[in-house]
Amino acid sequence: MRRSSRPQRGLGTAIRLLREKKRETQEAVAKKAGIAVPTLSHIEAGHANPTWATVRDIADALGVPMREVAKLAEKHG
Repeated sequence: MRRSSRPQRGLGTAIRLLREKKRETQEAVAKKAGIAVPTLSHIEAGHANPTWATVRDIADALGVPMREVAKLAEKHG
């Protein structure tokens, strides 16, 4: 995943907060979502913007609906 010149930091923060709330490691979530650990790390740090498909895969891996991710991202954006 390429780094973005316009990162969506709120989205990365939302994903990290949800992952921590579920007490999951980046490794576990990345594996469930079918992405590389560095990719998840870059997303959480706000250095990369994932596709909607990747956001859906991460949400599924966390067991939360995408709307929850979006709502939390808006709050932290």
